[in-house]
Amino acid sequence: MSPRPKVDHLRKPQIIAAATEVFYERGLLDARIGDIAKRAGTSSPTVLYYFESKDRLFEEVVDRADREFYSRLTAGQACHDRASEKLVHLIEHSSRAGDAISDYTLWMDFWGRARRDLGVRQKYFRLNRRERDLIADIVREGQVSGEFDRAADPDEFAMTISALMDGLGVQVTLCEPSVTPERMLSRCLALASAELGCDLRAAQTGPVASQRVGEAT
Repeated sequence: MSPRPKVDHLRKPQIIAAATEVFYERGLLDARIGDIAKRAGTSSPTVLYYFESKDRLFEEVVDRADREFYSRLTAGQACHDRASEKLVHLIEHSSRAGDAISDYTLWMDFWGRARRDLGVRQKYFRLNRRERDLIADIVREGQVSGEFDRAADPDEFAMTISALMDGLGVQVTLCEPSVTPERMLSRCLALASAELGCDLRAAQTGPVASQRVGEAT
């Protein structure tokens, strides 16, 4: 009798994909393992066999969402040579989600858990640091190339722009009438331009400008 084939590499991603949809639609509090199992075409015991608990599954969902975000971001960054273009692309990528599940909905639940669970909080710090380190590295690259003001502190700027994107991203996700994705993008680019001493413009509405303020055309 031949051994049963292992399907972990198929089953787990299938469950995570189903859970992503259910968590997005219902939220962490109201989502049920039975709902996730039904969406994945499996049983509740199978879901718990792989993930132990709903909270553990939710953490896996956030991990996957973060990996996919950076996979898309990395692919887009590779298309740009200038640091200013990379920074504009990053801000655009955070402001203009490609689909609904890419918005801040899952993160809002994740932040709520991080407030009360030290392990989740540490994971949040790690994920947040990844974004801030990427931004700081782009700034340093732009300072070396002369695109950005050398007096700017890359780490301070990364903290500030990351916080602004998170704050406005929540308002966009909640459909605050006065905060559209376009306005979020505009305000983030305005802050970056002021902090870095350059003129950054949305690539989707016109050419990216990286000329230092005060320099001749």
